[in-house]
Amino acid sequence: MQAIKRMSSSSNIYKSPALTHELVAKCSTTRARASILTLPHGVVQLPMFMPVATQASLKGITPEQLEETGCRLCLNNTYHLGLKPGQEVLDAIGGAHKLQGWNHNILTDSGGFQMVSLLKLATITEKGVEFLSPHDGTPMLLTPEHSMSLQNSIGSDIMMQLDDVLVTTSPDKARMREAMERSVRWLDRCIAAHKKPESQNLFCIIQGGLDLDMRRECCREMLARDTPGIAIGGLSGGEAKADYCRVVAACTELLPDLKPRYVMGIGYPEDLVVSVALGADMFDCVWPTRTARFGNAVTKHGVLNIRNKKYATDFGPVEEGCNCMVCKPTADGGMGVTRAFVHHNASKETVAAHLLTIHNVYYQLNLMRQIREAIMEDRFPTFVRQFFAWLYADKTEYPEWAVGALKGVNVDLSE
Repeated sequence: MQAIKRMSSSSNIYKSPALTHELVAKCSTTRARASILTLPHGVVQLPMFMPVATQASLKGITPEQLEETGCRLCLNNTYHLGLKPGQEVLDAIGGAHKLQGWNHNILTDSGGFQMVSLLKLATITEKGVEFLSPHDGTPMLLTPEHSMSLQNSIGSDIMMQLDDVLVTTSPDKARMREAMERSVRWLDRCIAAHKKPESQNLFCIIQGGLDLDMRRECCREMLARDTPGIAIGGLSGGEAKADYCRVVAACTELLPDLKPRYVMGIGYPEDLVVSVALGADMFDCVWPTRTARFGNAVTKHGVLNIRNKKYATDFGPVEEGCNCMVCKPTADGGMGVTRAFVHHNASKETVAAHLLTIHNVYYQLNLMRQIREAIMEDRFPTFVRQFFAWLYADKTEYPEWAVGALKGVNVDLSE
């Protein structure tokens, strides 16, 4: 193992009232970075993946089990928590950390995306997002101010601005520009309404669809507002992966080194590896937990559907060599669960989804730990090549978008 190289200079540290971000290593080939993010509820090692605990719980596992995977920052959903348990309950108990018994960090989205994507009758005006209550059909309005009030009640360590979200594949350029410019105006309203900047961090969200000039313009406007962290939003909405990579690369090129960079809604392992190479630090996605509920295990050799009958007599662990509590042998303090056991329960018992959720979350977090270690030891390009070699049987199977994006940051997968 190579010696870990660490950058040592006070000029590598950014501080705000509720956040410290220290850049500790940069890949000498790509844009990948390793850093330490210190938030009100503890330290988070970047780059990192955030599991999504939509309604203050990760479906199928307890907060203690989530903690055992190494998770130190998870995502809660403002829209769902605002509906249930509601703001009064959150205020009464003292926030979402106490509600769910979680002593580590929480990031909340603004709630706007869920309203637009889940509610068919949502409309966006300059005031905010107008929608009908899913409970009784009453007209409701989510404004930037109300989003901030909800997130202040939740007490999240990182809160996201309310933005005007438009699917990236929309052909309406005028509407895309309106959404981008409105997101900037709404950020100003969020900043003015944010009541707890000393204990909660407000991140801006860069919009602009697939138009790189619009994205760059939005970057400049958002950076002028000087939020403690920056998100790249509006992606993973059906656009081609090559277009996704172009947008991320164009944005990270303009973003300051010393602030954390969050690409929203990203979770497939290949996407994580490539996005880190393009200079991103933080990611979230429901996919690892959702796919577990369909009997799928995420492994370094790809996704295995344990419901397949070939696993009925497979007495090996879910993933050979995995150190999660599910896969680890009982002699080493783990559960020693076999594929056969998961297969047996996958169709009729919730225990299979529970076990695969633990494994999948651990896999994602461990992948990020391996990425971080490779960056720290300045061998990230080698790790990337090994990652794709594990995932695909032959180089001819490598996805073109990944090959192209990595070539753009000096990693040739054909080597």
